[in-house]
Amino acid sequence: MAGHRRWIMHVDMDAFYASVEQRDHPEWRGKPVIVGGKGKRSVAATASYEARAYGVHSAMSISEAHRRCPDGIFVEPRFDVYHAISDEIHAIMLHYADAIEPIALDEAFMDISGMGSQYRTLGAIGRAIKAEIREKTGLVASVGIAPNKFLAKMASDMGKPDGLFIIPYGRERAVLAPLPVRKLWGVGPVTARRLQQMGVETIGDMQNAPVSQLRKVLGNQAVLFHQLALGIDSRPVEAEREVKSIGDESTMEEDIFDREDIERQIALHSDVVARRLRKKGLSGQAVTLKIRFASFRTLTRSMTLSEPTRLAEDIEKAARILLQRIPRSEGVRLVGVTASRLVEGEGMMNLFSESCDRKGKAAAVVDALQEQFGERAIRRGLWVEQELKEKEKKSEKNSKPPIMK
Repeated sequence: MAGHRRWIMHVDMDAFYASVEQRDHPEWRGKPVIVGGKGKRSVAATASYEARAYGVHSAMSISEAHRRCPDGIFVEPRFDVYHAISDEIHAIMLHYADAIEPIALDEAFMDISGMGSQYRTLGAIGRAIKAEIREKTGLVASVGIAPNKFLAKMASDMGKPDGLFIIPYGRERAVLAPLPVRKLWGVGPVTARRLQQMGVETIGDMQNAPVSQLRKVLGNQAVLFHQLALGIDSRPVEAEREVKSIGDESTMEEDIFDREDIERQIALHSDVVARRLRKKGLSGQAVTLKIRFASFRTLTRSMTLSEPTRLAEDIEKAARILLQRIPRSEGVRLVGVTASRLVEGEGMMNLFSESCDRKGKAAAVVDALQEQFGERAIRRGLWVEQELKEKEKKSEKNSKPPIMK
């Protein structure tokens, strides 16, 4: 490997969620698998490469995915499984660098500048990490290696699937030049169209365009995008990424109108948020409620608690108060609850309240039982009520006579 130059590696798992499902269900290998919610308003979290051949991609509505790939295998996500495998992959990455910067469950940056004494070439370290991930998890990763983070991420995408792509020093501009401008981070479809209208269709066009011209479309970000187009990115790998908030939300299959139904959703999401806080050893001192209406109008309300908490009852109580501050004149399609202003541990509540102490210990016991025997082993009654409600809805739909045409 080259001497003292900085080298950044980006590891990106190929079709991560779908690949996990194909690994765990061998009969699905080689078949189109789409991971996402089953409701008509759900979106695809990811799609296997077999499904992508039909034009299915992440963030596509499940109904559109069904239309494009009617014979696809549609699977609900198992996030607990994906999190566990992600932790395993991150542990493998630490065999090749002192620290990693995860940016999602399925991808992370690593500074491999000091690995020259162990691996003779950049390709050797790339092949080694790909092989260890495949051997220990049965999954395939694509790897990009380059002088900086932006280029490393671009490189990992260039070789997919099962890729290993290296952008060497001095070749940054040449490698980027022929790529469509849409490939640049932060350039969405609308921005890409506006750039194309002024004659900037490729990254090479952006490299040669005056910043003053780019500013007409990109505004204050013009300098940043111009530097990225030239392959310039000085950001370091940030090993410690502080968790700012923990939340949970869901889109209803049908709009809900009754306050009781909305409060039930608040209770469910508060329970999930509380469990996630405890799992990470955190407590939150601020709660935010998010409501999206049938018209897609979205409102959020937040409040600060007197003390940090990791108890579902406290989070739910705050979210119910926030609900009173949101005027409702139409159906609700999405409900979300988030805890923020996070602190480590349980905050100060247990020093002053025996009740909170008892509730905290009870929650810890439930967490331990669920960890050992599964989430269904012991649950709050509201989850059972929700399941019964969903079964009733399905039963009503199935009992309706078919419409004669």
